[in-house]
Amino acid sequence: MENSNSLQNNKLKFCKIRDVYRSILEFEAKFQQQSGLNLNEGMLLCTLSEKERCTSGEIAEAMGLTCSNCSKVIANLEVKGLIKRTLGSDDKRKMYFSLTTEGKKTLNNLNLCNTDLPENLLKILQFS
Repeated sequence: MENSNSLQNNKLKFCKIRDVYRSILEFEAKFQQQSGLNLNEGMLLCTLSEKERCTSGEIAEAMGLTCSNCSKVIANLEVKGLIKRTLGSDDKRKMYFSLTTEGKKTLNNLNLCNTDLPENLLKILQFS
């Protein structure tokens, strides 16, 4: 009996994770349609807003991305003119990334209130 309850609890947890994941995908589609940014691009702008400048490794770590995936997101935002890269002053091999003026404007103009959050995410985030 105890083993059956444990299996049922695991199944319920996994189903909830599935539901949250689907809700995030739904949110991302709406967010991208309204902002022209995908979720990783929005999160990278947010990450850079919390620190004046970051290396690509620091960004990847903060966002939980592989270095390869992070490089793609960085490249997309550079093309859009939302972030810029500068050489390190002490170590010219290091690249640092920061928000451009346009990147700051874009981040400030992101209006998540106009993006309907799926009910599952509303419950988790407890927005009022």
